Amino acid sequence: MKYNFPIVIFAGGKSRRMGQDKALLPFQNYTTLTEFQYHKLSQLFEKVYISTKTDKFDFNANLILDNNKISSPLVGLISIFETLSVEKIFVLSVDSPLVKKEVFDKIIKSFNPKYNTIIAKSSRGIEPLCGIYTKEILPYAYEQLKQDNHKLTYLLQTLKTKLIPFEEETSFTNLNYYVDYEKALHHSFS
Repeated sequence: MKYNFPIVIFAGGKSRRMGQDKALLPFQNYTTLTEFQYHKLSQLFEKVYISTKTDKFDFNANLILDNNKISSPLVGLISIFETLSVEKIFVLSVDSPLVKKEVFDKIIKSFNPKYNTIIAKSSRGIEPLCGIYTKEILPYAYEQLKQDNHKLTYLLQTLKTKLIPFEEETSFTNLNYYVDYEKALHHSFS
């Protein structure tokens, strides 16, 4: 059974550390990492969207284009809630292809409407691009945008956030550098 609310893949970043757009790197049997994520998450969620600045993909997907020329996850969140008529969304960074179904299960089962956000916390710290955001965050997000605070950790400090701890680190591997990408290419997804 699929989760009955949408997931949004964040794929609009600048990929400075990678040196090229990581969302467009080939991955597994897919032309791009984004297509791999889109296909994988379509098995788990009824609706999958991609948050991006432009339509840069060579496959059919539900896109949410940023409503602001600034590039940041904060702008992505605002654009999502301005575009979709939903009460909550799951967000995941495109560069986190190793997140397991059990992670989604644990976060979704922990959802409680008294919180604005339900966010994964790995041994490295808060994972702001792996969790649930509710539409209630919008006024706080607008305030952060007005103050030019684009990091989601700033936003999370102003919200009622429930952190879900995870011991296992592999799921939260971000493909920030080419060496991370190369390691992930050899990861078993069975």
